[in-house]
Amino acid sequence: MRAETQNFIDAIRTSLKLLGQRLDWETAPHRLEEMNALIEAGDIWSDPARAQKLMRERQELIDALGAYRGIERELADNVELIELGEAEGDTEIVAEAEKSLRALVEHAAAKELEALLDGEADGNDTFLEINAGAGGTESCDWASMLARMYVRWAEKKGYKVELLAETAGDEAGIRSAAYKISGHNAYGWLKSESGVHRLVRISPYDSAARRHTSFSSVWVYPVVDDNIEIVIPDNEIRIDTYRSSGAGGQHVNTTDSAVRITHLPTGIVVTSSEKSQHQNRANCMAALKSRLYQMELDKRSAVVNAQHAAKGEAGWGNQIRSYVLQPYQMVKDLRTGHETSDTGGVLDGDLDAFMAATLAMEVTGKTRAEAQAED
Repeated sequence: MRAETQNFIDAIRTSLKLLGQRLDWETAPHRLEEMNALIEAGDIWSDPARAQKLMRERQELIDALGAYRGIERELADNVELIELGEAEGDTEIVAEAEKSLRALVEHAAAKELEALLDGEADGNDTFLEINAGAGGTESCDWASMLARMYVRWAEKKGYKVELLAETAGDEAGIRSAAYKISGHNAYGWLKSESGVHRLVRISPYDSAARRHTSFSSVWVYPVVDDNIEIVIPDNEIRIDTYRSSGAGGQHVNTTDSAVRITHLPTGIVVTSSEKSQHQNRANCMAALKSRLYQMELDKRSAVVNAQHAAKGEAGWGNQIRSYVLQPYQMVKDLRTGHETSDTGGVLDGDLDAFMAATLAMEVTGKTRAEAQAED
């Protein structure tokens, strides 16, 4: 069997292993039986919301079990065909089976990712904040590059992107920006991007063409939906209105429409600077509730707590990913070791492989390469 073919087989087996771990393969059939029993009993239909949730979970489990068994069966069939073709010298059968394995690698990886996105708020929309670190114009320009990267990623996913607030840099780029990204599993995908991102490049703002290192931080937290109740007493917040900056001439904002809300117990500050003050208040309250909910999620997860505690300031020693454009081309995630030399593709929004590697590590405690090496 060719080495490339064996690599395909190993990759599919790794996806099956991770999919099985997330699915908890040994108990999944029993959970499905319990769900079926609840539905057949009929009592659950007196609570429509609970019934709807159970039906959705049941269908997701049926789909996951079917995907696992289908991949397992197709892998076995193609391996058998390859072995048969090689034994009989039938290169046409071998080539066709290898072609099927290539397609199965991608299918298995996609199903593996779907299984990873099953956290409490993974299916929700998300807020994303970007803040320039130390470094003046360089960091502000890097923050704007990150903003473009995430907007491009979201557009490729078919997600809706809303710019909630933005503060321009003094000379170029942005000091900060806040977005709401809406779409299925938006938070589940983006949650692994929270942390400090480091850029190394020849500065376009340095007349001596020297290499510069810049830092920007990214924060991601889920949009709280109607199923999650967050109560914020009025005496715990301070609401400030101010005049938002914008274009000159006829577009100058002459009213104090922008809103800033400060949560006094935690010090969390959220802003929104759209045209309507009413909408800005609603945006700020939604963002604040989501931030508080994210804090609660962090308390429940020791892993997330450790990650947030390690973030610190946007500077040396706290980065989760490095983007090196000079003297060589490399993007490397420092948590998983996943890397690529396609820096242009990454900065244009090709982030799924990095997100997948981090999600897999959160489940198994190992990088994908380590999981594959154990098979």
